[in-house]
Amino acid sequence: MTLTKIISAIGNNSSIYPLLVRDCGIEVPAKIYLTHKQNKDDPEIDRLATRERFWDEYTTSAVWLGGIPLIDKISNKIIKKLGYNPKVNLKLFKEENGIQGINENLKRFAQIAEKNPKSKEIIEKALIDLKKAAGNKSGYEKMLAAKFVAATAIPIAFIGFILPKMIFASSANKIAQLKKEKEKQKRSQSTAFQGINNDTFSGMSLKKKKSLSFGGNFISNIANFSTLEKMETIDGGYAIGRVLTARKGADGNRNEAIDIGFKMAGMMYLNYVAPKQIEKLLNKATLKAFNLDVKLDPLMLEDKEFLKQIKEGRLELPKSSKPEVMLEYIDNNPKSLFVKYANKFEKITMLNEEVRDPRAYINMKKLAEFRNDIEAFAKKAIGTSSGAKMVDKFAKRAKVVKSVNILANVGLSSFLLAYCLPKAQFAFRKLVTGSDLEPGIVNAEQKKA
Repeated sequence: MTLTKIISAIGNNSSIYPLLVRDCGIEVPAKIYLTHKQNKDDPEIDRLATRERFWDEYTTSAVWLGGIPLIDKISNKIIKKLGYNPKVNLKLFKEENGIQGINENLKRFAQIAEKNPKSKEIIEKALIDLKKAAGNKSGYEKMLAAKFVAATAIPIAFIGFILPKMIFASSANKIAQLKKEKEKQKRSQSTAFQGINNDTFSGMSLKKKKSLSFGGNFISNIANFSTLEKMETIDGGYAIGRVLTARKGADGNRNEAIDIGFKMAGMMYLNYVAPKQIEKLLNKATLKAFNLDVKLDPLMLEDKEFLKQIKEGRLELPKSSKPEVMLEYIDNNPKSLFVKYANKFEKITMLNEEVRDPRAYINMKKLAEFRNDIEAFAKKAIGTSSGAKMVDKFAKRAKVVKSVNILANVGLSSFLLAYCLPKAQFAFRKLVTGSDLEPGIVNAEQKKA
């Protein structure tokens, strides 16, 4: 894999790759180190807190990143055994006359099949899938809804409710073992330890000891969630689970729940919202500093054929961003560069090189934005360049700027997640509890004391 391909992958904020880099590569190791550093004043709590953080973060990451694809794969096999193809998008049941929908696609692709003998068989199989789903809309909706529930509820149950209980039980056993070992030592040592529990941790309660206290369109939306959207759902349920399973103190305080709630809210914002906001800010800064508004992927910017077509004035695009015009162009020009990259960047789905998938739903707004971005870049490249070499130079400059923006986005969002959020959490913890120590471990030791 080339450097450009790597940058392209991590620059797609609609995919899981940026999360993979931030979560496993940077955020998790940094959190484990900072947890150790924050609790270093108490060796026992340090060992337990760091151990908890290690198992929690890496187990959660494994379930979070691997659970959805695995459950989706199993669910898809079950749906296929029942005689349906899960590739049929439920949004097609909402007919968009002249554009897309079950009936519209059946009619349009029957005609396309007749014009494409080589692809006729594969098109007809896809149309059979459409007819089967249309013949049992209610049942098919329930299957895809069940698939969504399985792909999200199972990971939520495990990482939100079961995993913390397992980790807490393990820590409780470790604390009990430590206590037994200390009881075997001199009474003075035992008395000193009890004194620490009583004096140091008694101030950890909050001053105010208060406890924190499907329609058709909905199914259509959730059933066809992307992997990233399912991850967002899991994180929401995971956050609720962690708050509900947080350990209470001997005095009934909910310090760990408050601490976790702060962390999870920050994590969800920095994982799913901040990168897109940072991307917009970097694009604005680039436009102001270099007069470049680069929205195209680095892979396109280094494509020699793409640049050649711009230089020779023969770059073909749909004549407008109207849905019917774009679909007509795609169906009539399946081997064009526009279709090639629209498929690569998941704006459309192709059955093969000659025909798009009639079972797939196309987000016309995103497709129009993609078309307009290509057109804007081509006009800018020609307008600011005199000669073919200058177009290449402009594209190279645009690629460098875009790549720097992507790396800066990943670096900044990772820094916010891995360093700033834990530091903010520790400061918030100090404000709420009066201590730097991990509130869950403190609460567990209070109960065992």
